[in-house]
Amino acid sequence: MPTPAPILTESGLDLEAESGSVLLTEGSIDPDQPIGTQADILSRLQDLMPPGWFARGATPIRDALLTGIANAFAFIFSLFAYLRLQTRIDTATDGFLDLIAFDYFGNDLPRGPGQSDVSYKSRIKSGLFPLRNTRAAIINVLTQVTGRTPIVFEPARPADCGAYNKGVLAYNTAGGYGSLAYPYQSFVTAFRPHGTGIPNVAGYNISTGAYNTGSQAEYATAAFTAGVNDNDIYAAINSVRMGATIVWARIFS
Repeated sequence: MPTPAPILTESGLDLEAESGSVLLTEGSIDPDQPIGTQADILSRLQDLMPPGWFARGATPIRDALLTGIANAFAFIFSLFAYLRLQTRIDTATDGFLDLIAFDYFGNDLPRGPGQSDVSYKSRIKSGLFPLRNTRAAIINVLTQVTGRTPIVFEPARPADCGAYNKGVLAYNTAGGYGSLAYPYQSFVTAFRPHGTGIPNVAGYNISTGAYNTGSQAEYATAAFTAGVNDNDIYAAINSVRMGATIVWARIFS
């Protein structure tokens, strides 16, 4: 009977394989090594090598070959883990979020310039089951689009206008003039998103932007900045407002 080949275990002891069969053990796999990394896969491949084929310890030629294979498998493992994330909206990232939005909404819900995955994901989920036809729907959609809470005033709603002996009414401070002559109408004050300014252009009253002096200075408009424009705000209001109603809107910065 041939002598069974020695097998290297975690403890470094040699165990004999009964009847010459191969005994598979965890070998040198490090339990603290993250699964799927190149080092983890390399150690697994090393343990699959037939016992007795290679000398103990480092074998540069064998390990170089196995390292190349392990590198490819590690890439495949990471790609698989990445693709699993893209199968659910909650975990999707990058361009896959844009594809998800296109699947559900076509071209009606593009990602805003510089919009993060977290913010875009919130818009997508809100768009799947949107609030509509209510005051809350207008407030919700404008808050999502601009990041700022709008002011909604309904002249026929006592809670907005206030009343005598009620705490919501104060001249030039709270409430407003109510009127039943404006049924099914509301006045919405929306706010443009907080911007980050225009790079390399000094702001008004900044000394470095003096006329013909200092850093770059020029006349600029909102068109210079990227982000949500006024048409986006109007479209957002119109997408959720109740039919047969009038919404008067104004936009402030």
